[in-house]
Amino acid sequence: MARKKITIVGAGNVGATAAHWAAAKELGDIVLVDIVEGMPQGKSLDLMQARPIYGFNVTIIGANGYEETAGSDVVIVTSGLARKPGMSREDLLNKNTEIVAGVTKAVAAKSPNAILINVANPLDAMCYVMKKVSGFPRERVMGMAGILDTARFRCFLAMELNVAVEEIQSMVLGGHGDDMVPILSATTVSGMPITQFIKDKARLDAMVERTRKGGGEIVGLLKTGSAFYAPSAAAVQMAEAILKDQKRVAPVSVYMEGEYGLKDIFFGVPVILGAGGVEKIIELPLNAEEQALLEKSAAVVTKTRDELPRL
Repeated sequence: MARKKITIVGAGNVGATAAHWAAAKELGDIVLVDIVEGMPQGKSLDLMQARPIYGFNVTIIGANGYEETAGSDVVIVTSGLARKPGMSREDLLNKNTEIVAGVTKAVAAKSPNAILINVANPLDAMCYVMKKVSGFPRERVMGMAGILDTARFRCFLAMELNVAVEEIQSMVLGGHGDDMVPILSATTVSGMPITQFIKDKARLDAMVERTRKGGGEIVGLLKTGSAFYAPSAAAVQMAEAILKDQKRVAPVSVYMEGEYGLKDIFFGVPVILGAGGVEKIIELPLNAEEQALLEKSAAVVTKTRDELPRL
């Protein structure tokens, strides 16, 4: 039986590292695409040469076009610009819309049955672009954000409590940005409420705020560039759940059709991920404070959607 096929668009740090994680997990054969001649080919060859050392046998190829991507089962899109000095927010939104729309059109034409996972920012808005351009049903277009944001929150809590990260369970919902919403009512340590371990609300609030600023903290430390290990790992976890039909429960940016009272935006909510993509949206019971924060986040996401250039 033929292996599954994964296309990763963008061979920068996030894309190349996603290829690394996916190859090490032997999720399928991989096509790494980038417009820079030689870069995806070189990184793919480097990864191929790691196969005898780590013992994985999938094929990784680099390409500057989309012919090689035909028939992909999953496409992870990491391409897009970071905001540069002197660039307005509108300029960035317009440019990344152009990039993501072009990529989506190309991959959808070659892989009309693929499931699309977006990593490009502004994430929720770019998911909206991907759905509009591809015409795919909402089950097959999604964004990686909630898994990353939740991982950061779980990491900070595990560090604070000095416990294994596996013992921390949580959900971070909402838009991917400063208005994301860690759901404390759904945060536990081995099934026990987080408030049993951290009783000081100020301590919890500080970790929530650090989670919201998690990406910016890394940018500040690196000086040039941004996070790529955790973002790429999160995207590959989504791909793995789909390719292995794991029925994984995870927060994912998905097109809303009335859930949580929201419509016509992509927004981070818990879903079941499996072979059909987003197989179910789970509506969590929220307390009044969490509901208010979610509505605030949705307003920010809606504003960005309204600022998108006409597609």
